[in-house]
Amino acid sequence: MAGQILAIGGVSAGLSIPLPLMPMGAVILVLVALNLACLLLCRLRRTIPDLWLFGALLVDVAALAVQLYLSGGAVNPFVSLFLLQVILGAVLLPPMLTWSLVAVAAVAVLLLTRFHRPMDLSALGLSPALVQSGFLPLYLAGLFVCFLQTAVLLALFVMRITANLRDRDRSLAELRQRSVEEDYIVRMGLLASGAAHELGTPLNTLSVILNDWQDLPALYDDPDMAAELADMQSALFRCRTIVSRVLMAAGEARGEDAKRTTLSAFVADVVGQWRDSRVPAHLEFQSDIGADEAIVADQVIRQVILNLMDNALEASPDWVSVTAARTGDALPVTVGDKGRGCDPQVLANLGRPYHSTKGRAGSGLGLFLVVNVLRKLNGSLMVRPREGGGSDVTATLPLAVLSIGKGRRDGR
Repeated sequence: MAGQILAIGGVSAGLSIPLPLMPMGAVILVLVALNLACLLLCRLRRTIPDLWLFGALLVDVAALAVQLYLSGGAVNPFVSLFLLQVILGAVLLPPMLTWSLVAVAAVAVLLLTRFHRPMDLSALGLSPALVQSGFLPLYLAGLFVCFLQTAVLLALFVMRITANLRDRDRSLAELRQRSVEEDYIVRMGLLASGAAHELGTPLNTLSVILNDWQDLPALYDDPDMAAELADMQSALFRCRTIVSRVLMAAGEARGEDAKRTTLSAFVADVVGQWRDSRVPAHLEFQSDIGADEAIVADQVIRQVILNLMDNALEASPDWVSVTAARTGDALPVTVGDKGRGCDPQVLANLGRPYHSTKGRAGSGLGLFLVVNVLRKLNGSLMVRPREGGGSDVTATLPLAVLSIGKGRRDGR
């Protein structure tokens, strides 16, 4: 607005070209009112819809068109100021609204070539004959083509640059999120490793006490007490196994449970171990490995599959399915359930900690750990709704992390 005042004053006073100052001043007052309204609106709202921004830019285009109509139309050199609104639209608005703004600006320039208030240029030494000659229409036609081409190219280039910047910002945000998630893993790994060390001694003590109790005649001769002792021994054995897995996942005693086997045997062993320990009501297991090969069974990968089956059993206690079918150089393992399925919010936050439908404090870490372990192994996790209700969760494992001598390295 200050620029418009300076331009109008310079042309009127400096070049002695008569201009309709009252109507042009009224347009500036309208822009002042619009800017004050926008400032108030920005204080009242945290976000401004795209259509409101588009409307504000249309008012700017209309105000500039009126000013140019009052001062010579397209002959006025300030006609290029329409490009300012085009550039702002390309930066701030979605493509459809940007092209709409380009079209409005182009129509405004086209109309100004025919409809405008002529300026008295006699003060500049230009004769009326030159103004009325065929040069002026040709000049205006060329000016319109030039403006249209410049507006389209500017819109294309600025929108492309803006899209690239948005893609870069999105990638940086994903990298920051991944860094935060991996920091969670490091901290939980340290805590779990420390807890496993602390739990080792009391669990060994409990094991010794239970073994001594089993030798006591008073307890041995009581069938109910003997059964309870057996259950306690089984539960204690499971706790010690979990502690051993934590230590192995932390990089300690990794070789104690790693063993050579085959791909088919590994999958069957994981499913069989889970069936024996969880005793599901109904388990459907299908394995289509095809050409079998020797692998090294890794406890971390075993735990990934076990976690998926545990989640499925919790969602669907009456039915769980497991399907393993080799596809090229990958092993997709699909675990299905007939539960209520995953909410869209959970799917949108898949792999983030503490996002779960279970409604318990601290829940949602299972899939978080699974996603991040698979990410480290260059694998992937996909959740799909199941026909008839429930979900199918597919963990895709690259065979390179299992196969002997194919890129396997320590710590994976």
